[in-house]
Formats: sequence, C-alpha cells, structure tokens
Amino acid sequence: MKTLRPALGFTLAFWFALSPATAEIRKLGDGVVYRDPAFHAAFPSIVRRPDGELLVAFRRAPDWRLFGAKDYSHTDANSQLVLVRSSDDGATWSAQPELILAHPYGGSQDPCMVQLRDGTIVCASYGWVQIRDDVFKKLPQPLAVHDGGQGRFVAMGGYVLRSTDGGHAWQGPLVPPPVPTEKYYNSFGQLMPALNRGAMCEGRDGRLYWAVAAGSNGAGKPTAEHLMVSADRGLTWTYGAPIASDDKVTFNETSLYETPRGDLIAFMRTEKFEDQACLARSTDGGKTFGPWQGMGFQGHPLHAVRLPDERVLLVYGYRHKPYGIRARILNAECTDAATAREIVLREDGGGVDLGYPWAVVLSPTRALVVYYFNRDNGTRTIESTLLGLD
Repeated sequence: MKTLRPALGFTLAFWFALSPATAEIRKLGDGVVYRDPAFHAAFPSIVRRPDGELLVAFRRAPDWRLFGAKDYSHTDANSQLVLVRSSDDGATWSAQPELILAHPYGGSQDPCMVQLRDGTIVCASYGWVQIRDDVFKKLPQPLAVHDGGQGRFVAMGGYVLRSTDGGHAWQGPLVPPPVPTEKYYNSFGQLMPALNRGAMCEGRDGRLYWAVAAGSNGAGKPTAEHLMVSADRGLTWTYGAPIASDDKVTFNETSLYETPRGDLIAFMRTEKFEDQACLARSTDGGKTFGPWQGMGFQGHPLHAVRLPDERVLLVYGYRHKPYGIRARILNAECTDAATAREIVLREDGGGVDLGYPWAVVLSPTRALVVYYFNRDNGTRTIESTLLGLD
C-alpha cells in the first residue's frame, strides 16, 4: 500500500491565507497514487463507489528511456489501461495495478470513467496501432497518423468499456459509430469511430452524453466537437448535434457537465487559440449548442465536478511555466468562468508532460484531485491533491 505524503517543499503558504468570507479552497496536501520508475503513467480518471471506495484508472506504458531511448511516446504499442483502489479516501492505494484492458491490436489511451446512478461504470478510451509499411499503403486515405520516434502509428478510433461490479470485470471493447461527417479512416480501413478524452455526463433524463472529436471540417482541417448520446448506459450510441467548430481553431479533449438548471456545458481544450480554454452551452438538452466562447485563461484539459453547495470545482492542467495544476470555483450555472479566481494547486512540475486532472468529492468538506506529474523530466507518476472545501 502507498501512503499519502506531503509533497517536498509544501508550506502553509499553499493554504491560501484568505479571510473566511472569501476562502473557497484549502490545500491540505499532495500525495502519490502510483509510481513505478519502469513505467510512464498518465491520463487518470477517478470515481467514488457507493461504499466509498475510490478507483483511479490510468494509462501505463514502458518508459523506454531505461533501455537507452531518447524519449517516450504517447502512442506506445504496449500502453495498457489499468486501475488502483483506495478504501481510505486516497490516503493509501493498492500497490499493484489491476488490468482493465490490453488491446490486442495496439496501445490504449486515456481511460475516462463515469459512474452512473445505478452503479455501472462506463469507461471511454481510444488507441493507436503500429502499422507495417505494406499494410499502410493499402489503407484508404486520409488517415490520422503519428510518428513519435517509435514507428508510424495510425489511430484506431474510440471504444467503450462497461463494468457492473465495481471495476473488477469489464465488458467490451464496444465500438461506437463515426460522427456522420467524419472524413478520416482508422487503422482497420473504417471511418474513424467516435473518440475523445474527457468526462461523459449522465443527464437528468437518464441518457449518457459524450463529447467526441472528429475531423468534420474536412480532411486536413481542425477537429471539431460533436455530441453522441446513449439511451442504454453506453451499450449503443447515436449522433446528437455539433458542439463547436472553427476554420482555424481545433477543439478536442472535452468534458461535459450538466448544471442544476439542466444546461449541458462542454469544457473544451483548444489548439491554435493561444492554449485558451473554451466552452459551449446547450440549453435544450443537447439538441443544439450556442456559439463557443473563450474563457479568458490558459489551461487544458478540464474537468468539472459539482460541490455539495452546487458550486462547480473546475480543474485543469497548466503547461506553461510554472508547470502544474490549477482550479477555479464556478457558480452553479458556470456563468462566471472568466472571472472566477484562479487557484494554483501545483507549480512544481518539471515540464509540459503533466496535467489531465480529474476531481471527485469525498465529503461535504473534502475533495480529491488526481493527475499525472513529473519532476525534472523524470518518472511520470499519478499524483493527487487533497482539498478542504469552505
């Protein structure tokens, strides 16, 4: 078991010396969820089971630098989806990860869990397949291709896993259909199945909402965001509506959140927009979304969770010096994102390869944020920050 430890250099300065009238968050300490020098661990998500058990899922791949490689790759063919557990609100974690999935054709990325009201856990992921030259030449074009120094990889698209027993056994992979306007093909010569890194949202109507990225402005154009909807807890999916697109700005890695009023909000990562976070809002249950808007601050990706008083804890990575993790407390309807005070949770990161935070409420006075982190470009670890809520 791994024990929660205060981060090196942690001081009371991080407790935010504010008057009780303005205090929103108190940082109580940082901890290590998972660390193994042999592996690059990244892209976590967290859920809290009805009995209080915490599950953190993440992507784990060999750190080939141990064998003399100059770098690592986020498209590693050996990357797998794993999880660890805690029965004491994140103070300690299981030492050996449990396997969620080792995809037979390629490396999997970003296991994004959502726990439904009936206890079912739905986990979305996607993958990359290392393609031989003779096969690559026969695939239809265009393809989503990445060369991270370990060979040529082609995106396989998204898939969904489901568990009804607390993450011990998983059904899937279940492959969703492509967005109707998708132009790219995957590693199997099919139109790209819907994919995304970000949080799904179970609406008040019982439907499951999923924001996915697609090359829907045409091949070679920036990716756009679209809504997919499931009426059977993630077993099957249908197309909903476009969320956001632009001729120059790319949108991806989107998390969805439903407000008390019923608005559906897409918190989006962008590229070619000065790294600014953006949102789009639907006031009609996802049938349509209004124009996308910049939120006025840098950071990505984002995750939103409802606090006991219906305010919203919004967390995001910060890949500019000083590298780290940041947060804001929004009002219940998320109308003050641009003006809400930014709170620095971590600023001791060793480079841009960190972040992707995910939050969960532990009690009326506590929340836990998990993310991946590095110091001095060393081992990528899954870490956490415990917050006190005022």
